[in-house]
Amino acid sequence: MEKLTLKVNDMSCEHCVAVITTEVGALSGVSNVVVDLKAKTVTVEHNPIFVTADTIKSKIKEQGYDVVV
Repeated sequence: MEKLTLKVNDMSCEHCVAVITTEVGALSGVSNVVVDLKAKTVTVEHNPIFVTADTIKSKIKEQGYDVVV
């Protein structure tokens, strides 16, 4: 398992947390998603054999959020 922490702008409420947690958490190979609104970060524990960092970033962007890192 690897841990990926991304800086994500435009997150401001519990709806944002729910959307990102649900959508990213549904990806095959993702075991945990933690959204920190105050720090504007999303930390994802994942198996890189099943899901890449680029796929995770794309899924967040699909939901309308700006992934900075």
